[in-house]
Amino acid sequence: MAGPASSTALRFDHVTVRFDEVTALDDVSLEIFEGESCVILGAAASGKTVLLKTALGLIRPDAGRVYVFGREITRLPEDELQRIRARIGMVFQEGGLFDSLTVEENVAYPLRYQPGARYAPEEVRRRVEEALRFVELEHTLEKFPSELSGGMRRRVGIARAVVTEPDLLLYDSPTAGLDPITAYTIMALILKERDTRRATTVVVTQRYQDGVWLSDFRYNPSNGRLELAAGDGEVGGAATRFVVFREGRLAFQGSRAELEGCADPYVAKFARR
Repeated sequence: MAGPASSTALRFDHVTVRFDEVTALDDVSLEIFEGESCVILGAAASGKTVLLKTALGLIRPDAGRVYVFGREITRLPEDELQRIRARIGMVFQEGGLFDSLTVEENVAYPLRYQPGARYAPEEVRRRVEEALRFVELEHTLEKFPSELSGGMRRRVGIARAVVTEPDLLLYDSPTAGLDPITAYTIMALILKERDTRRATTVVVTQRYQDGVWLSDFRYNPSNGRLELAAGDGEVGGAATRFVVFREGRLAFQGSRAELEGCADPYVAKFARR
């Protein structure tokens, strides 16, 4: 795990979120350190996606405080929140692309509309092409999302998330509904971004195998392949932590070994292969 001297990328301090009579997050306290990988598991409607949206300031908590890179964002006005979001990349479920925009326009969107961004058109084009090469889709610039497969749309979503070179990346169910080969491709791209840029990486998933990839493998830039990492859940000195949510509450957090050894029946089922 990250040591005491590590800086905090994301912190939830006794956060509660309610929608009418439904409590989506219930007194959640969680700290994610810079450079760390965090795998968030849990049943449907357990609060995982709400956690990510609260981290972005898209949802305001009813109680508690949220900090991003040490700054409290709980009650920040929208214009200041936008500046914080500029340091965060988000991959939404199903990719979250704009159907009416081309792939190029989708990936360029954060560069063109990010507060304070002043990129010349040629710089936008260069960054977009670079991001699409990163996900091996540089040939799709003029296509629309409807012309792409589900896996390709997820990859475009990753390109859009990384085009601003963010310090924190949030992935909401990036492999949901994909076949095993495509899911592997998506996880390989997530590891590639994490290990080439040392970005703090948070992945919400229902697939334990996604967590295994993050915990046990690293991306080798010299050959472009995933390799087993040395040590127990550490890549480049940064740990991978597993978190389990149950009905909006934090049910578990710890290493892969601790998750697999947990006796709680609800928690243990997420470590089944």
